[in-house]
Amino acid sequence: MRKILLVLFLLYGFTVQAQPKLKGSLESFVANNKVYPQYSLQNCIQGTVTISFKLNKEGEVYYSKIRNGIGTDLDDEALRLIRMSSGKWIMPAGHDTTVSIIAPIKFSITSEDCGNRSREQIAQAIQAYRSNEGMTSAVLNFYKNKEQGKAFSPDEEAKIKALKGTLGYDNAYFNQRIADGMKKLKQKDKQGACEDFLFVKHMGSDLADEALAKYCN
Repeated sequence: MRKILLVLFLLYGFTVQAQPKLKGSLESFVANNKVYPQYSLQNCIQGTVTISFKLNKEGEVYYSKIRNGIGTDLDDEALRLIRMSSGKWIMPAGHDTTVSIIAPIKFSITSEDCGNRSREQIAQAIQAYRSNEGMTSAVLNFYKNKEQGKAFSPDEEAKIKALKGTLGYDNAYFNQRIADGMKKLKQKDKQGACEDFLFVKHMGSDLADEALAKYCN
């Protein structure tokens, strides 16, 4: 049976003795580094994502996964934040590096617009995100294959462009995704930034090419 250490960082605010502690506190780290994902922000999706992770003796995250997610881009952001915390943990003597630490990452939005959204509307937006993941992957795969030299008919490309429009992947979205990537660069999260830039590129847009050439080579 896996050994799991439940550390209630955010829910109750107390610290178990002789357990790893993030410098400053996990709550303040999340508040200072969180880049609220666009889909969830636009659709007023909030809640708590629980991440399971392990630390080595140097306080570095060497394993992490989503334990309980919301099912939107909030899950990816919670995982990114835990990975960003790598090397910032104060480790007690004799810490068992095989123990999994469970950390809840809370996302909340303070906006008057979100006050007008019903639970049903938010639930529908979450379901739409999950349903659209397959279509998003289809668009990404199309442009990745095209970059590798695979030929497609004009009709096939027209269908993909129409699908992009249906999913809301337009220049406004891409520019915001690039802006989020730039925020991550300021946080010294090059991996997260380059993932954002590559997403834009693999969506058939050249808007992130300059950032990719400058920061991701």
